[in-house]
Amino acid sequence: MHKRRATGGKKKAWRKKRKDDLFGGVFIARSRNFRSNNAHSVALVLSVEKYELGRQPASTKLSSNKTVRRVRVRGGNVKWRALRLDTGNYSWGSEAVTRKTRILDVVYNASNNELVRTQTLVKSAIVQVDAAPFKQWYLQHYGVDIGRKKKAAAAKKDATEQEGEAPAEEVKKSSHVLRKLEKRQADRKLDSHIEEQFGSGRLMACISSRPGQCGRADGYILEGKELEFYMKKLQRKKGKGAGAGA
Repeated sequence: MHKRRATGGKKKAWRKKRKDDLFGGVFIARSRNFRSNNAHSVALVLSVEKYELGRQPASTKLSSNKTVRRVRVRGGNVKWRALRLDTGNYSWGSEAVTRKTRILDVVYNASNNELVRTQTLVKSAIVQVDAAPFKQWYLQHYGVDIGRKKKAAAAKKDATEQEGEAPAEEVKKSSHVLRKLEKRQADRKLDSHIEEQFGSGRLMACISSRPGQCGRADGYILEGKELEFYMKKLQRKKGKGAGAGA
């Protein structure tokens, strides 16, 4: 609590010097170490204040066995400590659409390669997510089945005809829906890199939430210059690995 002056203004609360702030009867500033007379560094072991408290890192792992712990923190507030996660809400910025999808792999981390090896989910980690929910939305919104190879589709059609099976009938659309899809397709733009990724069924994304603080691994799909940057990084990393193997 703040004490107040006679005028009503706030003034600093007086705090009693604790025993651990005294060394040889002389008050020492609350630094973690100081130098004695013979110039040796002497470490002080001070009692930790509540506001100085640190906890163990969450080290959230990529696992299907979802585990989130509730942590009571200062002021009676709550944090959610994710220990294991494999799903998150990912946003596709250019299309203004968000879908819940599976996280398949951790592919890059700017801070430490060890976090990639151990499949640790942290903020700003580059991951691969399942493209299926976005593919379904794209088909419904634009009427275009992206990531489907034309040759493979034609081969499949020939195989069904040879076996004598009737090909699956397309759902009939009303003229109103067809007009709507046509109008949407006029403004449709799709990055070639993203189209390639849809073919493999995996999209590169960045985690923007803090799994150890809020218990979620949400993020956004990489696009444009940012996607190109991380693709180059991964190519370089693969090249180094191949060189080391040889």
